[in-house]
Amino acid sequence: MPTRTLITAIATLLCAAALWWAYDSFQARYLRPFDNQATLFDGSQLRLPPELAGPGPIRVVHFWDPACPCNVGNQQHLGELVAQFAPLGVSLHVMQKPGSHGQLPANLDALKPLASLPGSEHLPASPAVAIWDHDGQLAYFGPYSEGAVCNSSNSFIEPILKALQQGRRVQASNTLAAGCYCPWAG
Repeated sequence: MPTRTLITAIATLLCAAALWWAYDSFQARYLRPFDNQATLFDGSQLRLPPELAGPGPIRVVHFWDPACPCNVGNQQHLGELVAQFAPLGVSLHVMQKPGSHGQLPANLDALKPLASLPGSEHLPASPAVAIWDHDGQLAYFGPYSEGAVCNSSNSFIEPILKALQQGRRVQASNTLAAGCYCPWAG
């Protein structure tokens, strides 16, 4: 009987160790404490590529890093933005973090990929968005929202796009916000 008890105890300890390892790995990879540190989004160096510059439709560029866990909550909201504003003639683009690998979900296929965007190497964090008005002037650069999650109820983007569609001028190319962001450089 002692051998059977010893085997059972060892098996129980191995199971407990495996469960602890799985929990710790999941927590380290997917659960991150919300960092309430403010990030300054400075769009002064951002420029549209020559083929998109100048007068035209409202242009939205989504900056994303496939490895950033903050994109998960953002992508549903981005899908809603695409569904709402693409039919209204808003030109939607995506700039993926250089050197990263990944693919956006199928509901974001309407986003046209940009190989480069002048000034994007100076981005502080992602996910972020830049919006150019009908004249090709940068109207907004910053996060989608402030806080740990992003959705249409706390988004900065819908009011800006609606104002631009109504012909109102928006100048918000420097934004200070606290939220779920990942570093862009490096």
